[in-house]
Amino acid sequence: VQLQASGGGLVQPGWSVRLSCVVSGSRFSINAMGWYRQAPGKQRELVAAITDAERTNYADSVKSRFTISRDNAKNTVYLQMNSLKPEDTAVYYCRCMDYVGRVYWGQGTLVTVSS
Repeated sequence: VQLQASGGGLVQPGWSVRLSCVVSGSRFSINAMGWYRQAPGKQRELVAAITDAERTNYADSVKSRFTISRDNAKNTVYLQMNSLKPEDTAVYYCRCMDYVGRVYWGQGTLVTVSS
């Protein structure tokens, strides 16, 4: 199973970025999908998650600024990030879990928020 994340880069505070993550090669349907991030010197943390029923969960620090969504036909999860702040700078990882409980991680995409 491969997860290919894209969309990171260098942006200024207040800008928006959309991350995408395509899942391929899974024998089983994908249940939960999510985005995590890891800033330098910090532990990896949950940013947002979405179930197959499209129930969502967000870290308090990103609520009202970030939106997670998924396209099941394309096996893709998105993270729309608005009003970015320097403290959002991190490597963002996508993660998915299939219906037999296997968890897979993407390679990470760097988002740098700086003026």
